Amino acid sequence: MAEGFASSAERAAFIAGLPKAELHLHIEGSLEPELMFALAQRNGVAIPFASVEAVRAAYDFSNLQDFLDIYYQGMGVLIAEQDFYELTAAYLARAHADNVRHVEIFFDPQGHTARGVAFETVLAGITRALDDAKAQHGISSKLILCFLRHLSEAEAEATLDEALPWLDRIDGVGLDSSEVGHPPSKFARVFARAKGLGLKIVAHAGEEGPPDYVHEALDLLKVDRIDHGNRSLEDAALVARLAAEGMTLTVCPLSNLKLCVVGDMAAHPLKAMLDAGLRATVNSDDPSYFGGYVNANYVAVADALDLSKADIVTLAHNSFAGSFLDDAEKAQHRAAIDAYA
Repeated sequence: MAEGFASSAERAAFIAGLPKAELHLHIEGSLEPELMFALAQRNGVAIPFASVEAVRAAYDFSNLQDFLDIYYQGMGVLIAEQDFYELTAAYLARAHADNVRHVEIFFDPQGHTARGVAFETVLAGITRALDDAKAQHGISSKLILCFLRHLSEAEAEATLDEALPWLDRIDGVGLDSSEVGHPPSKFARVFARAKGLGLKIVAHAGEEGPPDYVHEALDLLKVDRIDHGNRSLEDAALVARLAAEGMTLTVCPLSNLKLCVVGDMAAHPLKAMLDAGLRATVNSDDPSYFGGYVNANYVAVADALDLSKADIVTLAHNSFAGSFLDDAEKAQHRAAIDAYA
């Protein structure tokens, strides 16, 4: 057992009480089967599953595309503002239970507007839940609009146009969906425009795509944070650069296992990232599909890699250091972690 813990149960209890931030969470990916069924019934939407159990049985993926196929099917039950409110509120309640103090949430407007759901409907429901969670639980938040990379840059530009009236509620833009064959360079112009609007920049890179995609995200998109970044470890010069620049990697252990990015949690690169001086963080990605919220991700990877108390505290510190909070807010959270530890 790693330094600082007498047992796995003791480590899990320490993780449960640790203040933390979550920086990589797709709100549509927190749609639990029970809520999917309830919304399908309320909205008269047919779904290809006979029961909650059948949905969970379908969550057996061999790669990212397998997951995305069912992810977009599930999204179809989200129609009214109240649906987006309930989806977001349910996630935030789970985050609060995991002692998450700050969240930076992705949403995929193109997955909704393409179905005839208004951008305003999506944003109003999500932001109302974020405001309520701040009032009820003290959870602060940032909202990141993601472009779907399997669609065109012109479609991303149109989505950014739709977002313009809401920029007081949107903190950044990101890039998600099918990675292989859709390099960051495909979106260089729309990201430059978003940066010019004062938005923070993040992008999924190096999950299934090669280290070159991480280079492109850094050099062409000028990202403030890399989402995933696992395959960066294949390029020693890239690792050195990420460490030197203090670039945050939003790592998602259970997602990596479920999507076969790693074959076994014991082979997960998180410890190697920490040992290389990378600012790695632990996040849940799409928790309803991948089997656990943020604490479950911490516990799974900490047990598999026998992480020490110091490693786990570092991960929590990294989660706030890599956030888009201001320096005073980050300092407050650092103090809370240190007081707890």
